[in-house]
Amino acid sequence: MSLLDLVGQNIGSPAVLAFILGAIAVRLKSDLSFPEAVTSLLSTYLLLAIGLKGGLRLRDAAFGDLLLPLIGTLVLGVVTPAVTYWVARKLLARSPSDSAALAAHYGSVSAVTFTAAETFVKNAGTLDENYLAALVAVLEVPGIVVALVIANRVLAKSTFKSAVHEVVTGRSVVLLIGGLVIGFVASEKSAALVEPLFVDLFAGVLVLFLLDLGVMAGSRLDTIRAAGARLIVFAIVLPVLFGVLGVAIGTASGLSVGGVTVLATMAASASYIAAPAAVRIGMPEADGGLALGAALGITFPFNLVIGIPLYSEMAAFVA
Repeated sequence: MSLLDLVGQNIGSPAVLAFILGAIAVRLKSDLSFPEAVTSLLSTYLLLAIGLKGGLRLRDAAFGDLLLPLIGTLVLGVVTPAVTYWVARKLLARSPSDSAALAAHYGSVSAVTFTAAETFVKNAGTLDENYLAALVAVLEVPGIVVALVIANRVLAKSTFKSAVHEVVTGRSVVLLIGGLVIGFVASEKSAALVEPLFVDLFAGVLVLFLLDLGVMAGSRLDTIRAAGARLIVFAIVLPVLFGVLGVAIGTASGLSVGGVTVLATMAASASYIAAPAAVRIGMPEADGGLALGAALGITFPFNLVIGIPLYSEMAAFVA
């Protein structure tokens, strides 16, 4: 199947179409919107469900199978924010604080993009690993911490400790890791009781969440336009390069084609839940709207529509 065929197949999924609908609706000045309480509930459900499903599968995985992917994920968590900071300073000519904010967003991971990639490869029948949600939890923290370290050194800041605390105890990390632990230690009988909620309904809730994200992304277009073309190039080319790195590390780690695709997508994704909260605490002088606009308004839809099929083709090519 060609890349264009994969892109067409991906665009035809309900989740992607819901995102597009939300983006179009807000540009047409529709009153389509979700209350903050609903958005918070949907994101809480998705993060907990991702962790829970990962924990259920993690107990069936051998440690030897996990070791290399875990090491590779940690490498990504260090390399991607460092590269992002350097590129933001050189290409975008942003201030150290703005560059560090971008590094935090692009060094961390989007759990929703991970889910979209996992769904894509499962439908394609190329995924052999069921423990990849554990890697999401691993990648969520290091990228943000590295960005905060950079900011702390460059700006001589004193808020590093509180910002790291915000990352580690933030909702997304607590839900992902907490879900992993719950899924890992729960008995099979008790886990089966909650599977109808956290497994069977997952795809439908994801559609609702992506509809809301589409509305949010559409509302960020003015910020993106004001930042100029270089931000668009940054928010597309850099994730693709990180995707290539993810393909190389995933292949070297012995992952299946589907597993490599998911890891590459994780490397190419940008956080818009954990990172903004950490940036707000650790780098209050940074332009958080710029980083969030790039992550949610450019990188997320690019990966959702084009990036995931592209990384799948890359993974298949090197397999």
